[in-house]
Amino acid sequence: MDVGFAGTPAFAAEVLAFLLEAGFTVPLVLTQPDRARGRGQKLAPSPVKRLATERALTVSQPASLRDVATRAPLLDIPIDVLAVAAYGLILPPGILAWPRHGCLNVHASLLPRWRGAAPIQRALLAGDAETGVTIMRMDAGLDTGPMLEVVRVPIDPRDTSGTLERKLAAEGARALVAVLHRLAAGGPNPATPQPAAGAVYAAKIDKAEAAIDWHATAIAIDRQIRAFDPAPGAFTTLSGETVKLWRVEPLATARRDLPPGTVVATDGRGIVVVCGEGAVRIEEMQPAGGRRMPAAAFAGGRRLEPGARFGARAD
Repeated sequence: MDVGFAGTPAFAAEVLAFLLEAGFTVPLVLTQPDRARGRGQKLAPSPVKRLATERALTVSQPASLRDVATRAPLLDIPIDVLAVAAYGLILPPGILAWPRHGCLNVHASLLPRWRGAAPIQRALLAGDAETGVTIMRMDAGLDTGPMLEVVRVPIDPRDTSGTLERKLAAEGARALVAVLHRLAAGGPNPATPQPAAGAVYAAKIDKAEAAIDWHATAIAIDRQIRAFDPAPGAFTTLSGETVKLWRVEPLATARRDLPPGTVVATDGRGIVVVCGEGAVRIEEMQPAGGRRMPAAAFAGGRRLEPGARFGARAD
């Protein structure tokens, strides 16, 4: 089987690595163009490009596949399947019809729930008890194609988008390889239409969503922090300074006579802050321009006292 591959982030790189370890020939890798990253805004390759370059694979980085002239040279490369994992570009009909066995997508959700760009973060924000990976044959719709394999994965109460992504990448890679082996053997590979009910769209994450609203419940704030770890990082302010929160523990009881965001205690375990309902103990955080650190160390260094308030306006 000659398997073309299209993907961009770390999730996709893990799937590509598993494909190569399984012995499949990958004559072409598609990934998005290099992007400016970090404080210096220097162009950097995607995780998929880095892996493909290390393995001496042929890489193409079109900004779009809609242009016929752009995709024409790709279509001259014969492939049996195009495996797609978090590529980030829309595949036009000409690309969908290119491989002999079509295009197979490794999607990090239990379709039709969380179709779209950010299924892992949306599942965590919603408090889903489980998610999974769906291998589907792509069609012209947005994650609407028939399903070839479904793997269910429970969401641990302390999962972040980073830890959950790694679990789903491993499960998705194994499921994709199983489907490809069936195709290679010429055996049955039944495709099941997605259920008509339960479709939910996983919109792309906007950085503004990472701003913590202390009027929300402690449970919602905990979900938000885990959903945006490692990127973009949930943030708030303290004395006019932006700080990121990386780990909190939701607490059931809180002072109801204090406004949300108020610090009620600091100790060796962290900083306890009132929420709209309940409270959270901040355990790990990051000051602007600094590194992640225990919240207790932050409180000690800043001499943070009860009565200080996160998220309060400078006035």
